[in-house]
Amino acid sequence: MNKTSMKQTAAAFVVGLIFAIGLGVSGMTQPQKVIGFLQLGEGWDPSLMFVMIGAIPVHMLSYRWMKGHRTPLLDTQWHVPASKEVTRPLVVGSALFGLGWGLGGFCPGPALTSAGAGQEMAIYFVIAMLAGMGLYRLYARFTVKG
Repeated sequence: MNKTSMKQTAAAFVVGLIFAIGLGVSGMTQPQKVIGFLQLGEGWDPSLMFVMIGAIPVHMLSYRWMKGHRTPLLDTQWHVPASKEVTRPLVVGSALFGLGWGLGGFCPGPALTSAGAGQEMAIYFVIAMLAGMGLYRLYARFTVKG
C-alpha cells in the first residue's frame, strides 16, 4: 500500500467513525425512532427532523468548500455524479430506498453501523440489502443495451 492509499484509508476510517458516532448520537441507528418519525399522526416523533435540518448547513459549507477546490485533499478528482437526468432506475431505486427505510427503519449507513455493533435486525437488513444489490447487478448485466 503506497503512502497516498494509506492516507486515503486513514481519512476514510476517521470520517466513517465520525459519521457512525453521529448516527448513533442522533438516534438514526434506532429503527423505532426512524419509524416514529416517518409515521405521521398520533405518536409522531419529530426529533429526527432537527437532525436533518442540522445537516443542511454542514452540507452547504462542505459543498461550498468543495466547489472552491479543483481536487480533494487526498485524490486527483472529485467523485460526484455528472448527470442531472432523472432516470427510471433512479426513481425506482429511490422508491425502494424509501420503502426499505420506512418498513425496516434502516437506511444503509445506520444499518451498517448497527450491524457492526451486533444488532441482529440490522444484520438481517444488511444481508437483504446486499442480496438486493446483487440481484440488481444481475438484472443490469442482462438488460444493458449496447
